Amino acid sequence: MIYLDYAATSPMTPEALEAYARTAALAGNPASVHAAGQAARERLEEGRARMAAALRVDPRTLTLNSGGTEGDNHVLLGVAQAWQDRHGGPGHLVTTQTEHSAVLAPARWLETQGWRVTFLAPDHHGRYTADQLAAALQDDTALVSVHHANNELGTIQDTAALAAVAVARGALYHTDAVQAPGVLPVDLPGWGVTFATFSAHKWGGPRGVGALYVQRGVTLPPMTFGGGQEGGLRPGTQNTAGVYAAGVALTHAETSREATFAHLEALRTRFMDAVSDIPGLRFNQPPDASPKVVSLTLPGTDGEALLMNLDMLGVCASAGSACAAGTMQPSHVLSAIGLSEADARSSLRFSFGAATTPGEVDQAAEALAQAAQWSRA
Repeated sequence: MIYLDYAATSPMTPEALEAYARTAALAGNPASVHAAGQAARERLEEGRARMAAALRVDPRTLTLNSGGTEGDNHVLLGVAQAWQDRHGGPGHLVTTQTEHSAVLAPARWLETQGWRVTFLAPDHHGRYTADQLAAALQDDTALVSVHHANNELGTIQDTAALAAVAVARGALYHTDAVQAPGVLPVDLPGWGVTFATFSAHKWGGPRGVGALYVQRGVTLPPMTFGGGQEGGLRPGTQNTAGVYAAGVALTHAETSREATFAHLEALRTRFMDAVSDIPGLRFNQPPDASPKVVSLTLPGTDGEALLMNLDMLGVCASAGSACAAGTMQPSHVLSAIGLSEADARSSLRFSFGAATTPGEVDQAAEALAQAAQWSRA
């Protein structure tokens, strides 16, 4: 099997698997005061500290959770709740048409609760500008939420510039940075963001583990209630083994990030060169996108049939976000950048990881040519 769906999830690294197994053997609950509990607590906090060091932030700014979806929802719904408690009613939110569904879904729900939501329209490469954001801000804009790197196109936003515009107008700024660690530089203090969300399974850690960055001095209300874990912000017994493994994986991913970036760039170029002579094929990602992702359209084909053909040929790819798989709807990201419904349904995403080899890329290119031929027959 040739796995080229790293934007959906990355296989756990050997280091993370070993760390997970070793920590899962601990018996204690990290909230317990006895020796077994404190042993688990030490491992939990080491995992948090490793993630914080890799992200260059204070460990106290990271709230451990289940991943990007929980973090995105927590920020949007928590900021909305805090705003309404302070101002007595709904305000204004700015986000984009190409966000992950974990941002779009709570934003649309807030609309049903009386919030005004502006969905910025992208250019044909999925980019947004500081001037565009400035024009959208209003006196009661509570929050701006714009991803750092898009999961379908790999488009990278100028997060520092966008955050500076929002914060200067008194709005809080959130970025879904799930696709960045281990591939792209992450500089939360330099970006000036208020919140950022992360998922460990994108950098070779376990699924179901993540972290929410909350800038020091900012208060975010909890969205769930129970015990006092995570300072009361996210109650519930933490996934000690998962957090420790996530920290180990991120330490490794950040240490080798520059080498990984160069490796992925070489793979992307090799793959694009190899498939460029397939009749009608077009690429959708911008030239300066994350090297992790290639988005392409094969007009006159059916994306689902292409995926099935590729699967039979031993290649794993996707038609877009894994969280939207099975919806039978064309990608909202590709529609937002101007693709027709037919072309959006004829598009695929290939995404590479540090373990991907040039030989696998070559075989995947051959498989795509065969799959396209079958689909058009």
